[in-house]
Amino acid sequence: MIYQFEREAVAFYGRKMFELGLIKGTGGNLSLLTGDGQNIAITPSAVPYNEIEAGDVVIISKKGALIDGARKASTELSLHLALYESRPDIKAVVHTHSLYCSILACLGWEIPPIHYYIAFCGDKVPVAPYATFGTKELARKTVSTIGTNKAVLLANHGMVAVGSSIKNALMVAEVVEFLAEIYYKARCAGNPMQLELEEIERLRKAFGDYCGGQRSEK
Repeated sequence: MIYQFEREAVAFYGRKMFELGLIKGTGGNLSLLTGDGQNIAITPSAVPYNEIEAGDVVIISKKGALIDGARKASTELSLHLALYESRPDIKAVVHTHSLYCSILACLGWEIPPIHYYIAFCGDKVPVAPYATFGTKELARKTVSTIGTNKAVLLANHGMVAVGSSIKNALMVAEVVEFLAEIYYKARCAGNPMQLELEEIERLRKAFGDYCGGQRSEK
């Protein structure tokens, strides 16, 4: 089986995503750039995450051609490909429909710097304008909105996190769901305070590459 390492990592972190409660059923998807930088390993469409094995993971070229795999690639393939093309620092993409991220996405609320964990994600988590799932329009709007940040909410949909490794990207997704819950509940109670940009920059330096960029994925 070609790209066995990458396929095993995608299957492993797909199960982790399910265990963390970031997805329901077959919703959401994730991918990993292969070690040679030529292709991506991506979750299959319509397969429950607690059942995905390495052999179910599909290998697609960065141009969108099928390289290997018996299953159909995720319906959000164009979104993943567009993100890899847009930024060389992106090595993995995680897309979830986690509860509080989805709530904020439906409200059209971006996540401002209301907690120091925002430094894991950028200076905020913006909201990309709505577009139908699986379309190139959604891919384009996501790329233009995420900018240099590590996460973006998709209006009336969910969220996307990117990272220097698949472990890093999933950690960002988990952090963003935590921030979304804090922000939603804080907004319900009042007007949450925001951190200054200078403090966010200090936090970024303090965290460094805390999320992890190593190739070891398990």
